[in-house]
Order: sequence, then structure tokens, then C-alpha cells
Amino acid sequence: MANPTSTPAGGPSGPLSHLGRLIAISSGKGGVGKSTVTANLAVMLARQGLRVGLVDADLYGPSIPGMLGLPANQPPAMSPEKKVIPAEAHGVKVISMGMLTVDDKPAIMRGPMVTKYLQMFITQVDWGELDVLFLDLPPGTGDIQLTLAQAFPLSGAVVVSTPQDVSLKIARRGLRMLEQVKVPILGIIENMSGFTCPSCGEVTHIFHQGGGREIAESIGVPFLGSIPLDPAIVDSGDSGQPLAEAAPDSPAAQAYAAIADALSGDMDRAGGLQVPFAWDLTTGEGKPAPASEGAADRPLALDYDPSGLTIRWPDAQVQTIDPRDLRLSCRCAACRDEISGKNLLNPETVPMDVVPTRIWSVGNYAIGVAFSDGHNSGIYTFPALRDIESVEAEDV
Repeated sequence: MANPTSTPAGGPSGPLSHLGRLIAISSGKGGVGKSTVTANLAVMLARQGLRVGLVDADLYGPSIPGMLGLPANQPPAMSPEKKVIPAEAHGVKVISMGMLTVDDKPAIMRGPMVTKYLQMFITQVDWGELDVLFLDLPPGTGDIQLTLAQAFPLSGAVVVSTPQDVSLKIARRGLRMLEQVKVPILGIIENMSGFTCPSCGEVTHIFHQGGGREIAESIGVPFLGSIPLDPAIVDSGDSGQPLAEAAPDSPAAQAYAAIADALSGDMDRAGGLQVPFAWDLTTGEGKPAPASEGAADRPLALDYDPSGLTIRWPDAQVQTIDPRDLRLSCRCAACRDEISGKNLLNPETVPMDVVPTRIWSVGNYAIGVAFSDGHNSGIYTFPALRDIESVEAEDV
């Protein structure tokens, strides 16, 4: 069990270090029991003595408050520092859109407003010191998933699926999306894997079996376990008392406990630059702290001088990118056609003396750059940086 009084080995560094490990619970489609899994895992870890927070990031269909027995329509209080005080139930601190709206009032929001609420839920809530912060995501691979992956250094993600073939195929897409934005996959959970008859004890695999393990093995990620169908899960969710407390000796609760034990163990970080960061090149403030080691596709250090942006990579390569070459290599929608890949940027419109003015982290997989010509929408993935042809690279 992790020591609840220490900073987790896998926790982020920097301004979000007090949140511990940020773990997203994801699913490819709805109806697989993802929120139920999240609520029970959070309670299980709290019972182990960890300091646990839970963000109900499903802004359109919040369900966590009801599952944890939190009162409806009771807006959270504000701290003297003007931060939201999260609700607490079963040892877990919680924030949810369900606390901010009337029970049957829909949350009608466009993408920018979704982003605003997500960032508020994470950065403007008085979480205190946490060991782990769970993010219960909505199903799919849309705005919320991308916003979290770009704005926050997620320690990892857990994907929940049922054994049903259609659910597994969609879960695989979700896994691929997380891989593309360099979010470590902590494992796959197969929910509703079988029903045990309470009378005779016979197990019936209603949605087939073994699909979650097969996908995990084919992709090379951990299989965290199977959770059986159990009517008590539904009853406990409706009553606001998670199965982890209502029936701790049930097979499903034991499965939750085993998965919680796996998640509370040490997790390797992706390594590389300490994120998040926002580096103002005009003042030098916010420069990211260098790292001594990391994954091959993540920089160890960034430096900048008039010769250009210098990147030190884990394979002993040092790369210097000319400021104008960096600007001409932008792949945003204004500079390159998103479908054909055709370059839309006319080099003649880019000043010869253009320089970057700000650099910031984009999740675990990219940096954003603003330039002196006013352009600020470019996102440079780490592989894209290494592929800039005009760059000279040499051994250190």
C-alpha cells in the first residue's frame, strides 16, 4: 500500500504536484459501467488510507454524486482563497457538474465552455494534498478527452469495456487515441464479465468472456481484471453506498479491491521535461526544469538563444532548430491542410527575423509555440520536432 503521507513516486512535478497522480478512467462507448467502476475504485483506495479526489468530468451526464450519496442541488462553498471546496463522501473528495445544476437541467455547452469547466474542476478546487486524482471521463474521444490530454500531465489512463465485441472494438479506438497523445495506458478492465447465479453458483457469460484480456495482450498493456455482474452493484449505486462498503466480501467488491491494489502500486512516469510549464522567452520565467532521463520520444531539456531552440534528447542527441524554420514547420490548421497535408503557409509572409516568444507544454506529447509575428496556434508533437528537416543534430 502506498504511504498516504508521502508524495507518490509517479506524481507530477510543479504546480500540480499536490494533486498526486492524475488517472483518467475512460471508455470507448457509454453503458459499460465506467462511472460505477471509478466510484468504487476511488472508495477502495480511500479505504487503503490514500488521499483521493474524484473529478466527474462527464459534464453532460454527471452521475458520481448520486453513486456516492452526495446531496443533490447543493452548490459547493468557497474557501477564503476563492477556491471551490469539494464535497466529500466515503473518504473521497468530489467535484461534479451535478453539484452545480438542478437535477433535471441539461448542461448545454460548446467546446470552449467545457474546457473552462474542466480546468476549473482541476485547478480552482481546494483539493489539499492528494495521492491520486481520478478523472471520470465521458465515453468517446472528443473535446473532453483531448482537452485533458493537452492541458494536464496525466499519469495514465484506465480503459473500461464490457466483453461484448462491439464494446471491445470501440475501446480499442479509445486506446489508440490515448496512445497518440502519449497518455500511458495503465490497463484495461473488463466489466460485466459474467453473472454468478446466487442460487446454484453457476457462472453465465452473458456478453462472452476474455475479450478484455485479449485486447490487452495484443496491444501490450496490463489487464487489470474482470468485474462480474452483480445486482448489488446497481442497488449500491442507487442508494449512494458503493459496493466497496455495502458488500465488501462480494466477488465484485473483491475484484475492485484487486484492481485498486494494482493501481496503488508504483507507476513508472514517462520521464522527460517536467510538465506542465509555460515559458516566457522574453523574460525567461517559467523555463521547464530539465530531466536526467526519460522515454526516447520525450525531450530531456529545452534551451533558447538567438541561434534557435535547442532540444536535448535521451539518446544523446542535441538538436537546434532555427527560429524561422520552427515557424515554417507549423502544422496547425492555418498553416497546413488537415486533410491533404498540403502546406498553406506562404514562406514570403513570414519575417526573416521571426522568433518564438512563448513555449508551453501540451500534455505529455507536444509543445505549443507563440511567435513574434502573432502566430500562436501551432502544436508541435515531439516526433514532429525531430522530423524538422532543416535541423542539424550532433552527438553530445
